[in-house]
Amino acid sequence: QVQLVESGGGLVQPGGSLRLSCAASGSISSIYVMDWYRQAPGKQRDFVARITNNNMTTYADSVKGRFTISGDNAKKTVYLQMNSLKPEDTAVYYCFMQALSNNYWGQGTQVTVSS
Repeated sequence: QVQLVESGGGLVQPGGSLRLSCAASGSISSIYVMDWYRQAPGKQRDFVARITNNNMTTYADSVKGRFTISGDNAKKTVYLQMNSLKPEDTAVYYCFMQALSNNYWGQGTQVTVSS
């Protein structure tokens, strides 16, 4: 059974940084992309960043220049380095994986940006 487990969330002051991790486990066939999404209370789940199997990256306009997505294929882990955090970045952050066999979501990790 494939699982995605996020970690690294927490409470941080505006201007601070956090690094989220998403570790994949289980029998995984070819991975096409791994994404980060986020969902604030009362809002829809929004795309944040993507890394493809050939290391191409894409970002939402709201995080460009502040967030960086990266991956470690050997560890089947994707990271999201978040710098210059703003209160509007507060949300539950979810990892998503599109693979040959199926698509998978993690359980989410809470990020709160507040003074």
